[in-house]
Amino acid sequence: MAPPWPMLTFQLEKTSAAARAGTLTVNGHIIPTPIFMPVGTAGSVKALPPTDLALLGAPIVLGNTYHLYLRPGADIVRKAGGLHRFSGWNGAILTDSGGYQIFSLQELRKIEAEGVRFRSHLDGSEHFFTPEGVYDIQAALGSDIAMVLDVCTPYPATENQATDDLRTTLDWAGRSRERYQSVGANGPTHQFGIIQGSARSGSQKT
Repeated sequence: MAPPWPMLTFQLEKTSAAARAGTLTVNGHIIPTPIFMPVGTAGSVKALPPTDLALLGAPIVLGNTYHLYLRPGADIVRKAGGLHRFSGWNGAILTDSGGYQIFSLQELRKIEAEGVRFRSHLDGSEHFFTPEGVYDIQAALGSDIAMVLDVCTPYPATENQATDDLRTTLDWAGRSRERYQSVGANGPTHQFGIIQGSARSGSQKT
């Protein structure tokens, strides 16, 4: 039986050299690409109500898994009917993995093979994000597009560090995909991968 929501599709519209324009359709939301995506860190864009965003023609908003996980919590959002209903936004929602926010904590986090251990910037409580757990959080939030957990390599970086971080990111992406395919592949939350990298320090050839 087919799912009650439209499948995710991408239609290539035009190309110019390496550039391309297209139309992404996800759960009935039509998103022209490339797209400027307003950031609604905690589920809503600061200083702009959803009605104004709609009037501006924004088809999608970005939410942050790290911040929503800490406050108000994915379970509260799920019980409220999902992030769309919680925020009052009827367009598409993409949630990032929270990897960058955890990376920015620096002294409050530790990257391990299994995931990343960190302390909340709010109260110092300890938490552990795994690729599988991050997908579960995003599915509970009910986002249309969920990004996989990644390692945010600093800029600049040595080649060895960038290589190690990329290997970890690829491993986590594989685990995220397995989780998605086992519990969510027929659901409304679609999973996207991450393109990650950095640049060598100035003393090295680029």
